[in-house]
Amino acid sequence: MRVILLGPPGAGKGTQAQRLVRKHGIAQLSTGEMLRAAVRAETPIGLKAKDIMARGDLVPDDVVVGIVADRIDQPDARKGFILDGFPRTVPQAEALDRMLAAKGLKLSGVIELKVEEGALLKRLENRVAEMKARHEPIRPDDNPEVLRTRLRAFRLQTAPLIDYYAKKGALRSVDGMAPIPEVAGSIDEALGAEIAMRGG
Repeated sequence: MRVILLGPPGAGKGTQAQRLVRKHGIAQLSTGEMLRAAVRAETPIGLKAKDIMARGDLVPDDVVVGIVADRIDQPDARKGFILDGFPRTVPQAEALDRMLAAKGLKLSGVIELKVEEGALLKRLENRVAEMKARHEPIRPDDNPEVLRTRLRAFRLQTAPLIDYYAKKGALRSVDGMAPIPEVAGSIDEALGAEIAMRGG
């Protein structure tokens, strides 16, 4: 099972990814973590990324795809994986498709968590109010203005991926505003349909 979860910040992708990891025994691949691990391991592509990051530049798509390619060859990803935070743009998605095809692999499905931006902001405001009431520390990114900025970035960069995967017939949308167990059930149903349709 090879899955991409799409949705804006705060949509609950992390929660659902962890559940799928536990349920199916697959690996959750976060590009940030993979980059740091490749740099630490001093792999050829990790050393390339290290030089780029040392200059303060963004790591180009071909390097990120190279790190994903190395990572999915590791034993814990053989049963499958969930991509977290990648692809973020259509060129990254195209590069990912080429890399998977070269390995004789294909995605099992792309799940979009559909959420109302207004409801996400309200959810964040409620969480912050509850944390204040309990005198808990509030993270710097638990801030409506920060969330608005991240939602704008998502709309500009990542939302076009929804069209890209819809045109390929790989996209399944679920209601991300439903209670967590319902969202989980919808994802299982969507992946079951996708896997049956694609024959594995």
